[in-house]
Amino acid sequence: MGWSASCINPFPASSHLLVAINMSKHLKSSQIPLRKQKRAWLGNEKARCVLAYYGLQKPPYELDALEPYMSRKTLEMHWGKHHRGYLEGLNKQLAKSDVLYGYTMEELVKVTYNSGNPFPEFNNAAQVWNHDFFWESMQPGGGNEPILGLLQQIEMDFGSFTNFKEKFIEAALSLLGSGWVWLVLKRNEKRLEVVKTSNAISPLLWDDIPIISLDMWEHAYYLDYKNEKGKYVDVFMNHLVSWNMAMLRMARAQSFVNLAEPKIPVA
Repeated sequence: MGWSASCINPFPASSHLLVAINMSKHLKSSQIPLRKQKRAWLGNEKARCVLAYYGLQKPPYELDALEPYMSRKTLEMHWGKHHRGYLEGLNKQLAKSDVLYGYTMEELVKVTYNSGNPFPEFNNAAQVWNHDFFWESMQPGGGNEPILGLLQQIEMDFGSFTNFKEKFIEAALSLLGSGWVWLVLKRNEKRLEVVKTSNAISPLLWDDIPIISLDMWEHAYYLDYKNEKGKYVDVFMNHLVSWNMAMLRMARAQSFVNLAEPKIPVA
């Protein structure tokens, strides 16, 4: 199935749902499960062309809202250029085939990883997902300490909040090359752990539940901190990390992992 350059997208690019409009042919049932076909089937059988896209999602704050700790210039370059580039690259790859219709971004990351033999789409899909998660891991006025059950869980799994911070910072500074540092909830172990991943790899691929993330690619910090990675990581932990979002993610995680006590309150 081909994509016509004359197709016009009437929908704003504001979400990660893969949509198909003006569909000229039925999706092949042998390529995708029926529920995926239904999710993708948003068009009219009689229309003449097809268009598939993922929309660029904005950070949940203005681009200058993290200043002075992360500059607008960095956000314009990091989100506006690098993140956008991954998304546009992904959409170009998806335009070549209808096999990946209807997946959420999280599903797309897992499918394209292909059990360690990644499809060409994997790098772009994973980087889009990772970056959206990273933006939402920060907030204006962030830092300080988590509260309530989340703090208790961190203290139980790391010994103290100070121990957790030291482990997170050590992981960030010992990461070779480009990659990410994560606080994740391990499903089987039922505990929080700090993990680091290279390039575009996400803990989603190990069935971990990410809680916060820090982008350790050079373009995340170079404009503001040059080669001072330690300062960048320290600023993230003390002034940017969103423990409010982390608490919401932990509350959701408890729908899948029974942590017993302490319970992580939703609010």
